[in-house]
Order: sequence, then structure tokens, then C-alpha cells
Amino acid sequence: MKLVAADWLPYALPLKRPWQTSRGEIGERRGRLLRLQTADGLTGWGDCAPLPEFGIDEVAAAAFAEETAHLDLIAQKAGLPLNAWLSGESPISSLAVNCGFWSFFAAERAPKEAPLGCSILENAAAAGYSVIKFKVGVRPVAEEIANLHRLAADLPPGLNLRLDANRAWSFADAQSFLAACAGLPIDGLEEPLAEPNSVFLQNLQATVAFPLAIDESVHLLDAHFFRHPPVRRLVIKPPRHGLLASVELALRARASGLEVIVTSSLESACGLLACAHLAAAVAPEAVHGLATADWLASDTGPAPAIVGGRLQLPTVAGLGFQRAS
Repeated sequence: MKLVAADWLPYALPLKRPWQTSRGEIGERRGRLLRLQTADGLTGWGDCAPLPEFGIDEVAAAAFAEETAHLDLIAQKAGLPLNAWLSGESPISSLAVNCGFWSFFAAERAPKEAPLGCSILENAAAAGYSVIKFKVGVRPVAEEIANLHRLAADLPPGLNLRLDANRAWSFADAQSFLAACAGLPIDGLEEPLAEPNSVFLQNLQATVAFPLAIDESVHLLDAHFFRHPPVRRLVIKPPRHGLLASVELALRARASGLEVIVTSSLESACGLLACAHLAAAVAPEAVHGLATADWLASDTGPAPAIVGGRLQLPTVAGLGFQRAS
């Protein structure tokens, strides 16, 4: 396949509301689209959207964009949607995704007198989601536990809580919080420990029925981790590893008995599509963290629609990205 043109197209996308990271809030998402064009008229796209807070530096983000654009072209040439090219299986048309990324504190401040259907939880259930994600670890543990129980009491039937502590707690605080989760509809908890190690994580996992998950603690992903997984779930952010390396990582995790969840790092529509194709290739039955397009006030192109709590994947060959005019 002969390339005849390659160019980078910078973007700055305002957010509808601030995105909380470990370094504070961000109000816009900056990045660059990579466009590759071939002699036979094909166009491949990639998204370079660094976010150091998630372990995605400029080098990793640029490599992800280049790999995505090349694989987009290869899948187009093969006449297959990218997820089918990556998996060698039939194309996947939709994926279950979790709703939102809220904090317990924000939920607690939601007006109690709001009309039926206007609360965060009721809206999520009405939209067909089975899992709603909340950020924890931003308030004292006692407050977080109180908010957790208030939230669980209002949870509509069939809706479960996915929690992310972003490495907020000491071992003792994590123990306290997990003990308070007993009997509640918890889908899983990501990154409970400020200083994670396999022994402490294994001890915590043994105390709860739901999965604990590794996300940013990629330093733990050595051979011993996969021989004796201390948790039951692995979260993969594709720009951190690359698409093909993420496929390998997911296959290794699943062979070790781990659940695999793919999440967005608030990429534009182009990067989000790449993450969604990966999720469809490696774990089509899971509930993924890919319902993030609604955070953006504008985008690089049409983002995949979410219908009934499921992200709709393009069925055309390749990535299926179309740049906004």
C-alpha cells in the first residue's frame, strides 16, 4: 500500500463540564488527528490525544495515532470493520457501556425534590444502562461510605455501581470502604490503593465478591501477576499500550481468568472509535467504559451513538471515522 500524503490536524475541543484528573480539572481536550492517504484513494485516521494523568504521554499518543491510521487502511483494504480484522471473528455491531463518570459528592448534591426521571440514577436506568460509574476517594472515607449507602438505597432495579478510587486510599481505608460494600449492587472497584502491590490487592480481593481492578498500576503487570492474578479485572486504555499490544495484553489477561474492560481516555470521536473496535475484538460481552463522547461540546467527527445502553459500532470497512467538515 503506497502512501502519498500524511498530515497532522490539531484540535482543541471544549468540554461541557470539567473533567477531574489527579492533577486537577481540565476544560478542553487537545490533540491531533493523523490523516494518511494512499495512491488508491483510501484514507486512514488516527488520534493523538496525550493525557499524562492516565499514563498517556505525547510519544505513546503519537504512536497510537500512527498505528490506528495504518490499521484503518489495512482493514479497509481487507474489506473488514477494524474489530473483525483484529479478532478474526465476525463483526460486532454494538457493545454494552457504562453510564457516566460521576463523583459521589456530585450525586449527593443532586436535588432530592427533582421530578421522577430527572436524577442521575433514574436517567441512567431509563436510557437502558446496567452499570453507572462513580468516582470515589475524593472525600473522607466515612463520608464516602455514607454517600455510598444513600446512593445504593436510591438505585433503580437492574442498575449496578462501578466505582473508581484512582489510587486514593491506604490499605486500612480501602478495607473500611470494602467492608461497607457488603450486600450492595457493586459491579467492581478500580484502583483502591495509593501504593498498590499484589499482596495487598490479593488480600482485599479476598474480602469481596465483586472484582477489584487494575488500571493505571501498569507496573504490576509482570509475569507473576498473570500467573497469580491478585484481582479479577484488568482495565485497558488502548493509547497507553497501542492497539496490537492491547490485543495481546487482553488475550493474556483472559487466559489468566481476568475480566477485561476497555475504557476511553476522553479521546475525540476518532480515538473513541479505535477503543471501541478494540473492545469489540477482545471482550464483546463486557460492559466497557466508552460512553465519554457526551463530555465534549464539539468533536472531530460523528461519535458512535449509544442506544439502549449500547455503543453502536460502524459496520463499514476499517475504523469508520469521518472527519467533521
